[in-house]
Amino acid sequence: MKHFATITVIGRDKTGVVARVTSFLFEKCANIEALEEQVTRGQFSMTIQASWKPKQFDAEGLRTGLETLSASLGMEIRLRFTDAKRRQRCAILVTRETHCLESLIAAFKTGQFKIAEPAIVISNRGDLESLAKKHHLPFFCIPWEERNSAEAKALELLDQHEVDFVVLARFMKILSPNFVWRFKNKIINIHPSLLPSFPGPQAYRQAYEHGVKIIGVTAHFVSMHLDEGPIIAQDSTPVPSNATLKQIVAAGQKLEAKTLVKAVKLYLTKKLDVFWGVVKEV
Repeated sequence: MKHFATITVIGRDKTGVVARVTSFLFEKCANIEALEEQVTRGQFSMTIQASWKPKQFDAEGLRTGLETLSASLGMEIRLRFTDAKRRQRCAILVTRETHCLESLIAAFKTGQFKIAEPAIVISNRGDLESLAKKHHLPFFCIPWEERNSAEAKALELLDQHEVDFVVLARFMKILSPNFVWRFKNKIINIHPSLLPSFPGPQAYRQAYEHGVKIIGVTAHFVSMHLDEGPIIAQDSTPVPSNATLKQIVAAGQKLEAKTLVKAVKLYLTKKLDVFWGVVKEV
Protein backbone atom coordinates (compact mmCIF):
# COMPACT_ATOMS: atom_id res chain seq x y z
CA MET A 1 0.00 0.00 0.00
CA LYS A 2 1.27 3.47 -0.87
CA HIS A 3 2.42 5.97 1.74
CA PHE A 4 1.10 9.54 1.47
CA ALA A 5 2.24 12.91 2.77
CA THR A 6 1.34 16.58 2.51
CA ILE A 7 4.16 19.13 2.37
CA THR A 8 3.53 22.86 2.85
CA VAL A 9 6.13 25.53 2.13
CA ILE A 10 5.60 29.14 3.29
CA GLY A 11 7.91 32.17 3.33
CA ARG A 12 9.11 35.22 1.47
CA ASP A 13 9.15 34.62 -2.27
CA LYS A 14 12.50 33.78 -3.85
CA THR A 15 13.79 32.16 -7.01
CA GLY A 16 14.09 28.39 -7.29
CA VAL A 17 11.95 27.24 -4.35
CA VAL A 18 9.66 24.99 -6.41
CA ALA A 19 12.61 23.42 -8.21
CA ARG A 20 14.58 22.73 -5.03
CA VAL A 21 11.66 21.17 -3.15
CA THR A 22 10.45 19.03 -6.05
CA SER A 23 14.01 17.95 -6.89
CA PHE A 24 14.50 16.79 -3.30
CA LEU A 25 11.24 14.83 -3.42
CA PHE A 26 12.31 13.27 -6.72
CA GLU A 27 15.56 12.16 -5.07
CA LYS A 28 13.44 10.58 -2.33
CA CYS A 29 11.47 8.62 -4.95
CA ALA A 30 8.26 10.59 -4.41
CA ASN A 31 5.42 10.69 -6.89
CA ILE A 32 3.97 14.23 -6.82
CA GLU A 33 0.23 13.80 -7.18
CA ALA A 34 -0.78 17.45 -6.78
CA LEU A 35 1.02 20.78 -6.46
CA GLU A 36 -0.39 24.24 -5.82
CA GLU A 37 1.70 27.36 -5.41
CA GLN A 38 0.88 31.03 -5.06
CA VAL A 39 2.59 34.35 -4.45
CA THR A 40 0.66 37.15 -2.76
CA ARG A 41 2.29 40.43 -1.79
CA GLY A 42 5.70 38.82 -1.90
CA GLN A 43 4.66 35.87 0.26
CA PHE A 44 5.11 32.42 -1.26
CA SER A 45 3.00 29.38 -0.40
CA MET A 46 3.02 25.88 -1.85
CA THR A 47 1.18 22.68 -1.01
CA ILE A 48 2.33 19.33 -2.39
CA GLN A 49 0.54 15.98 -2.15
CA ALA A 50 3.06 13.17 -2.61
CA SER A 51 3.08 9.37 -2.47
CA TRP A 52 5.66 6.59 -2.26
CA LYS A 53 5.74 2.90 -2.97
CA PRO A 54 6.35 0.95 0.26
CA LYS A 55 9.91 -0.11 -0.56
CA GLN A 56 10.92 3.44 -1.52
CA PHE A 57 9.52 5.17 1.55
CA ASP A 58 12.02 6.65 4.04
CA ALA A 59 10.10 8.68 6.59
CA GLU A 60 13.09 9.70 8.70
CA GLY A 61 15.22 10.64 5.69
CA LEU A 62 12.33 12.67 4.30
CA ARG A 63 11.80 14.53 7.57
CA THR A 64 15.50 15.24 8.09
CA GLY A 65 16.01 16.35 4.50
CA LEU A 66 13.08 18.76 4.59
CA GLU A 67 14.32 20.25 7.87
CA THR A 68 17.70 20.90 6.21
CA LEU A 69 16.02 22.36 3.14
CA SER A 70 13.84 24.58 5.33
CA ALA A 71 16.90 26.04 7.04
CA SER A 72 18.70 26.51 3.72
CA LEU A 73 15.76 28.32 2.11
CA GLY A 74 14.85 30.30 5.22
CA MET A 75 11.25 29.13 4.83
CA GLU A 76 8.76 27.15 6.88
CA ILE A 77 8.34 23.60 5.57
CA ARG A 78 5.80 21.31 7.24
CA LEU A 79 5.45 17.60 6.61
CA ARG A 80 2.43 15.55 7.56
CA PHE A 81 2.01 11.88 6.79
CA THR A 82 -1.53 10.83 5.91
CA ASP A 83 -3.38 7.57 5.54
CA ALA A 84 -5.39 7.48 2.31
CA LYS A 85 -8.06 5.36 3.99
CA ARG A 86 -8.49 7.34 7.21
CA ARG A 87 -11.35 9.76 7.63
CA GLN A 88 -10.76 13.45 6.96
CA ARG A 89 -10.49 15.33 10.24
CA CYS A 90 -12.46 18.55 10.51
CA ALA A 91 -12.01 21.56 12.78
CA ILE A 92 -15.07 23.72 13.36
CA LEU A 93 -14.52 27.38 14.28
CA VAL A 94 -17.41 29.17 15.97
CA THR A 95 -18.22 32.33 17.91
CA ARG A 96 -21.66 32.36 19.56
CA GLU A 97 -24.40 31.37 17.09
CA THR A 98 -25.52 27.74 17.41
CA HIS A 99 -27.37 26.95 14.18
CA CYS A 100 -24.44 26.04 11.93
CA LEU A 101 -22.59 24.08 14.60
CA GLU A 102 -25.75 22.12 15.44
CA SER A 103 -26.37 21.28 11.78
CA LEU A 104 -22.80 20.15 11.23
CA ILE A 105 -22.87 17.93 14.33
CA ALA A 106 -26.18 16.41 13.18
CA ALA A 107 -24.73 15.74 9.72
CA PHE A 108 -21.71 14.00 11.23
CA LYS A 109 -23.87 11.92 13.58
CA THR A 110 -26.29 10.80 10.83
CA GLY A 111 -23.48 9.76 8.49
CA GLN A 112 -23.93 12.50 5.90
CA PHE A 113 -20.16 13.09 5.95
CA LYS A 114 -19.14 9.48 5.53
CA ILE A 115 -15.43 10.04 5.03
CA ALA A 116 -14.97 12.72 7.69
CA GLU A 117 -15.14 13.19 11.43
CA PRO A 118 -15.15 16.25 13.72
CA ALA A 119 -11.82 16.60 15.48
CA ILE A 120 -12.05 19.84 17.42
CA VAL A 121 -14.15 22.96 18.04
CA ILE A 122 -12.31 26.27 18.44
CA SER A 123 -13.94 29.55 19.46
CA ASN A 124 -13.00 33.09 20.37
CA ARG A 125 -15.74 32.94 23.05
CA GLY A 126 -16.91 30.38 25.58
CA ASP A 127 -20.62 30.49 24.67
CA LEU A 128 -20.73 27.17 22.78
CA GLU A 129 -18.53 25.10 25.07
CA SER A 130 -21.49 23.28 26.62
CA LEU A 131 -22.89 22.40 23.18
CA ALA A 132 -19.56 20.99 22.03
CA LYS A 133 -19.05 19.00 25.22
CA LYS A 134 -22.61 17.66 25.03
CA HIS A 135 -21.52 15.93 21.84
CA HIS A 136 -18.13 14.91 23.26
CA LEU A 137 -16.14 17.27 21.06
CA PRO A 138 -12.90 18.84 22.33
CA PHE A 139 -13.52 22.58 22.81
CA PHE A 140 -10.86 25.27 23.03
CA CYS A 141 -11.51 28.95 23.69
CA ILE A 142 -8.83 31.27 22.36
CA PRO A 143 -9.13 35.01 23.12
CA TRP A 144 -8.75 36.85 19.82
CA GLU A 145 -7.75 40.34 20.96
CA GLU A 146 -4.31 39.89 19.41
CA ARG A 147 -4.75 38.08 16.11
CA ASN A 148 -1.20 36.86 15.53
CA SER A 149 -0.89 35.07 18.86
CA ALA A 150 -4.46 33.73 18.63
CA GLU A 151 -3.87 32.29 15.17
CA ALA A 152 -0.57 30.77 16.29
CA LYS A 153 -2.40 28.95 19.11
CA ALA A 154 -5.16 27.83 16.74
CA LEU A 155 -2.67 26.53 14.17
CA GLU A 156 -0.85 24.62 16.90
CA LEU A 157 -4.14 22.97 17.94
CA LEU A 158 -4.97 22.09 14.33
CA ASP A 159 -1.56 20.49 13.99
CA GLN A 160 -1.89 18.54 17.26
CA HIS A 161 -5.32 17.20 16.23
CA GLU A 162 -4.15 16.36 12.68
CA VAL A 163 -6.84 18.50 11.08
CA ASP A 164 -7.32 18.17 7.31
CA PHE A 165 -9.86 20.93 6.68
CA VAL A 166 -11.58 23.75 8.54
CA VAL A 167 -15.22 24.89 8.60
CA LEU A 168 -16.11 28.39 9.78
CA ALA A 169 -19.55 27.94 11.34
CA ARG A 170 -20.32 31.65 11.80
CA PHE A 171 -16.85 32.38 13.17
CA MET A 172 -16.82 36.16 13.48
CA LYS A 173 -13.12 36.85 13.10
CA ILE A 174 -11.12 37.54 9.95
CA LEU A 175 -8.31 35.07 9.31
CA SER A 176 -4.99 36.45 8.11
CA PRO A 177 -3.18 35.30 4.95
CA ASN A 178 -0.65 33.62 7.26
CA PHE A 179 -3.44 31.30 8.47
CA VAL A 180 -5.22 30.85 5.15
CA TRP A 181 -2.02 29.93 3.27
CA ARG A 182 -1.64 26.84 5.43
CA PHE A 183 -5.06 25.52 4.41
CA LYS A 184 -5.46 26.75 0.86
CA ASN A 185 -8.91 25.77 -0.49
CA LYS A 186 -9.46 23.80 2.73
CA ILE A 187 -11.28 26.46 4.77
CA ILE A 188 -15.03 26.63 4.11
CA ASN A 189 -17.02 29.67 5.24
CA ILE A 190 -20.74 30.48 5.20
CA HIS A 191 -21.72 34.09 4.51
CA PRO A 192 -25.21 35.52 4.97
CA SER A 193 -25.69 37.01 1.52
CA LEU A 194 -25.52 36.08 -2.13
CA LEU A 195 -21.96 37.30 -2.61
CA PRO A 196 -20.62 39.59 -3.94
CA SER A 197 -23.55 41.64 -2.54
CA PHE A 198 -23.34 42.78 1.09
CA PRO A 199 -19.93 41.55 2.27
CA GLY A 200 -18.89 41.96 5.89
CA PRO A 201 -20.61 41.12 9.20
CA GLN A 202 -23.86 43.10 8.76
CA ALA A 203 -25.19 41.43 5.62
CA TYR A 204 -28.77 40.90 6.83
CA ARG A 205 -29.09 44.48 8.06
CA GLN A 206 -27.76 45.78 4.75
CA ALA A 207 -30.23 43.59 2.87
CA TYR A 208 -33.10 44.78 5.06
CA GLU A 209 -32.16 48.43 4.66
CA HIS A 210 -31.93 48.05 0.87
CA GLY A 211 -35.38 46.47 0.74
CA VAL A 212 -34.24 43.35 -1.09
CA LYS A 213 -36.87 40.95 -2.40
CA ILE A 214 -34.63 37.88 -2.11
CA ILE A 215 -32.12 36.99 0.58
CA GLY A 216 -29.50 34.33 0.20
CA VAL A 217 -26.37 32.74 1.59
CA THR A 218 -23.02 31.75 0.11
CA ALA A 219 -20.64 28.97 1.11
CA HIS A 220 -17.15 29.62 -0.20
CA PHE A 221 -13.51 28.81 0.25
CA VAL A 222 -11.69 31.41 2.30
CA SER A 223 -9.11 33.42 0.39
CA MET A 224 -6.81 36.33 1.27
CA HIS A 225 -9.60 38.80 0.46
CA LEU A 226 -12.60 39.23 2.75
CA ASP A 227 -15.69 37.37 1.48
CA GLU A 228 -14.27 37.03 -2.04
CA GLY A 229 -13.18 33.37 -2.03
CA PRO A 230 -14.26 30.84 -4.68
CA ILE A 231 -17.97 30.03 -4.30
CA ILE A 232 -18.98 26.42 -3.54
CA ALA A 233 -22.76 26.65 -3.02
CA GLN A 234 -25.54 29.25 -2.71
CA ASP A 235 -29.21 29.29 -1.80
CA SER A 236 -31.95 31.93 -1.53
CA THR A 237 -35.51 32.56 -0.40
CA PRO A 238 -38.06 35.33 -1.17
CA VAL A 239 -38.60 38.13 1.36
CA PRO A 240 -42.24 39.06 2.16
CA SER A 241 -42.87 42.79 1.78
CA ASN A 242 -43.70 43.16 5.46
CA ALA A 243 -40.84 41.05 6.82
CA THR A 244 -38.95 42.39 9.82
CA LEU A 245 -35.19 42.26 10.23
CA LYS A 246 -35.66 39.54 12.87
CA GLN A 247 -37.69 37.40 10.44
CA ILE A 248 -35.10 37.90 7.70
CA VAL A 249 -32.30 36.81 10.05
CA ALA A 250 -34.25 33.69 11.12
CA ALA A 251 -34.92 32.68 7.51
CA GLY A 252 -31.31 33.34 6.59
CA GLN A 253 -29.94 31.23 9.43
CA LYS A 254 -31.91 28.21 8.22
CA LEU A 255 -30.36 28.68 4.78
CA GLU A 256 -26.90 29.11 6.28
CA ALA A 257 -27.03 25.78 8.12
CA LYS A 258 -28.42 23.91 5.11
CA THR A 259 -25.98 25.41 2.60
CA LEU A 260 -22.92 24.95 4.81
CA VAL A 261 -23.70 21.23 5.16
CA LYS A 262 -24.15 21.01 1.39
CA ALA A 263 -20.78 22.71 0.80
CA VAL A 264 -18.96 20.31 3.13
CA LYS A 265 -20.57 17.37 1.33
CA LEU A 266 -19.39 18.72 -2.02
CA TYR A 267 -15.89 19.27 -0.65
CA LEU A 268 -15.70 15.72 0.67
CA THR A 269 -16.68 14.21 -2.69
CA LYS A 270 -13.24 15.41 -3.85
CA LYS A 271 -14.92 16.51 -7.08
CA LEU A 272 -14.22 20.21 -6.62
CA ASP A 273 -11.42 22.09 -8.32
CA VAL A 274 -10.55 25.78 -8.08
CA PHE A 275 -9.48 27.14 -11.45
CA TRP A 276 -8.65 30.85 -11.76
CA GLY A 277 -10.68 31.59 -8.65
CA VAL A 278 -13.78 29.64 -9.74
CA VAL A 279 -14.96 26.37 -8.15
CA LYS A 280 -15.76 23.70 -10.74
CA GLU A 281 -17.07 20.16 -10.28
CA VAL A 282 -14.77 17.65 -11.95
